[in-house]
Amino acid sequence: MRAIVLHAPKDIRLEERDKPVAGKGEVVVRVASVGVCGSDLPRMLVKGAWKMPLITGHEFAGRITEIGEGVEGWETDELVAVAPLLPCYECDQCKTGNFSRCKDYDYFGSRRDGAYAEYVAIPVGNLLKAPQHVDPRAIAMTDPASIALHAIWKAGGLTVGKIGGVMGCGPIGLFAIQWMRIMGASQVVAVDVSEEKLALAREAGATTTVLSKDLAANTLKADVVIEAVGLDATINAAVMLGAPGAHVAFIGIPVPDVKLDNKTFQYFLRQEISLHGSWNSFGAPFPGPQWTTTLEKFGTGELKWEFMISHDLDLSELPEIFRRFDARAIHFSKVLFRP
Repeated sequence: MRAIVLHAPKDIRLEERDKPVAGKGEVVVRVASVGVCGSDLPRMLVKGAWKMPLITGHEFAGRITEIGEGVEGWETDELVAVAPLLPCYECDQCKTGNFSRCKDYDYFGSRRDGAYAEYVAIPVGNLLKAPQHVDPRAIAMTDPASIALHAIWKAGGLTVGKIGGVMGCGPIGLFAIQWMRIMGASQVVAVDVSEEKLALAREAGATTTVLSKDLAANTLKADVVIEAVGLDATINAAVMLGAPGAHVAFIGIPVPDVKLDNKTFQYFLRQEISLHGSWNSFGAPFPGPQWTTTLEKFGTGELKWEFMISHDLDLSELPEIFRRFDARAIHFSKVLFRP
């Protein structure tokens, strides 16, 4: 089968690999669609993976082609979503249902071979039944949509009539906007450096959009803010976007060290703003209501996805796309590949 293999940062190769075989308690899935996550960029270009060489990619959906021994309740050709985390189920965090905080986890695309390939062997516990009428490209976006929902829940949720704020309008930010409106937010203010991204934010349901350079003039404050970038500037700005007593959840993963300005610290201290870390997307029973709720909303059509896809390409084009990412020669929202 064809696979994209990371040998070292920036050393990304299209190779032929053996097709996996379903072991006991596993199925083999033919990947129908796989997305590029924001975390893939530093992994593929800067930091590398947990081990290399490695087939990367973890946002994916596919159809079952082979069913292993002991697997029941699944059928060949069934469209499935796949949770990329493989928790240990033994640590104290797993035993309390906090699987995102598992102390001894495995993970498709960063610790074990992932989905930038034609086929993947999947433990049955990582499968979710997808609405069969939904486009596989949507099902491949269950992970970022679930991450956004997890963050909002970590921040205490959002009640009807409250104001939401989103810092960074990539796919996770765009899903966060939609979740806030679904939950009853009366307004959502979205902030980004790009007018093109803000246009997508308006399509997602944002009522106020602000370019980062104009943020100082913004007077609308939010009760719940989601930060989905991970830079000094956006982390500080997300805090300052919060209303008195607000909750701010951070999803963006910083690469360099982070500094909170004194002004920012004084603001969240004096306005009693609560800051929340939000990691991954999982809950109990694994993989959690974050995932099942997302799949339900894809099925009903309440959660929109197609408007944010900027590229839909063949797997063989992936090394060149990452080269263009590295050269800052491409602008993108959501990139999907078809093995």
